[in-house]
Amino acid sequence: MTTQELIRTAFAAREKAYAPYSRFTVGAALEAKDGRVFTGCNIENASFGPTICAERTAVAKAVSEGHTDFVRIAIWGEGKDYCMPCGACRQMLYEFAPDLTLLVAGQDHSFVKLTLRELLPHGFGPKSLSQSE
Repeated sequence: MTTQELIRTAFAAREKAYAPYSRFTVGAALEAKDGRVFTGCNIENASFGPTICAERTAVAKAVSEGHTDFVRIAIWGEGKDYCMPCGACRQMLYEFAPDLTLLVAGQDHSFVKLTLRELLPHGFGPKSLSQSE
């Protein structure tokens, strides 16, 4: 899938968002190493705490279908600036793909390309739990 196709897939996923409180819709398209793409959108909740972001929705869908090896994610948000993943999403993505490439799109469909390590340089992941002898 091309970069532009992945961004368009994230844009289409955004249209399914459930955001009646913030009205800030976000879509994500997560590409697994085998080329399969998993989409996600943000899903709000009246009590706010159980709200889930688009990125974590895509990860949950992928993992529940047996995929844990990811290479890219495209994210498109409703705001005027680029919609960077929140801290919880960065941590969730880092669990599976510390070297993930992010394509974060803006309103005009332009995008910035960066790595997860740039956003979370000292991430805590599975290797952090290694027991020393």
